[in-house]
Amino acid sequence: MLTSYIQAAMHRAHYEIMEEDGAYYGRIPGFDGVWAKEKTLEECREELQSALEDWLLLGLRLGHTLPEINGITLNIEQEVN
Repeated sequence: MLTSYIQAAMHRAHYEIMEEDGAYYGRIPGFDGVWAKEKTLEECREELQSALEDWLLLGLRLGHTLPEINGITLNIEQEVN
């Protein structure tokens, strides 16, 4: 499930070439603060996935609500007593 979630998120990624230095900038809409900027597109993709993984782990640890993607959710439901 985690791999499918990460793959689905990465399919939503947007990349652009920065005019000032020719570096690649990548971000994933709906995942605030998840971005990468690297010299090559492949390096940018790898760094973006790493940033996403770190963002997800921190979000889970802190109990944040994470975006649902393609019907996949990583959110842990709390029992109400």
